[in-house]
Amino acid sequence: MEHYAEHPDVIFVCVKGYSLQETIPFIKRIARKNTIVIPVLNIYGTGGKMQKELPDLLVTDGCIYVSANIKEPGKLLQHGQILHIVFGVRDKAEFRPELKEIQKDLCDSHIDGTLSENIRREALEKFSYVSPIGAAGLYYHATAADFQKEGEARELFKTMIKEIAALAEAMGVPFQKDMAEVNLKILSNLAPEATTSMQRDIMAGKQSEIDGLVYEVVRMGEEYHVPVPAYEKVAEKLRVL
Repeated sequence: MEHYAEHPDVIFVCVKGYSLQETIPFIKRIARKNTIVIPVLNIYGTGGKMQKELPDLLVTDGCIYVSANIKEPGKLLQHGQILHIVFGVRDKAEFRPELKEIQKDLCDSHIDGTLSENIRREALEKFSYVSPIGAAGLYYHATAADFQKEGEARELFKTMIKEIAALAEAMGVPFQKDMAEVNLKILSNLAPEATTSMQRDIMAGKQSEIDGLVYEVVRMGEEYHVPVPAYEKVAEKLRVL
């Protein structure tokens, strides 16, 4: 039996999407009534799903910008200087002053913390990169180099971003910038041989986030009556992997 001397004020959930369900019993066991849960997964809508399973706690939405990998158990290796956490409540009525304290604690720890006024939009903006790059990367067995030059892979990537933008519009949180341009700039700074963690997981025969990063977009298209033909094409091919 595990024992905890203190209950945490805040819990950051940083697992892969396929491990999310395993965190729920642990959070229930260690949290107190005022504990705030902040998921920073790549998959959109995680906070809302967790909130239903943790009705007595405040679960925000969030996302993280970082490039890192596990070097060995208990040690993470960060690549580059970017370490940015964006979080916030989906409903302004749920706002609590402690959220500003969390933002300050992050910044005091040399982590760029942003308490967002519109976390649904900001999380979708992040999703508009990680989902298309992972999906198109798998579809074409592509590396960053394939997206950094003109061609089919780059065009598919841009088309999938536009489909996410159409979803954002239908969801009432339209993007306020050209996310294709923003995401191509991100891509331009990657090492040519770079791939996504979803690609690496699938190629290694491991569990992956393909359901939340690819198939979920097809489901969202159906839910919001938004055509997503590029995602449907990619999902159809990837289902046979």
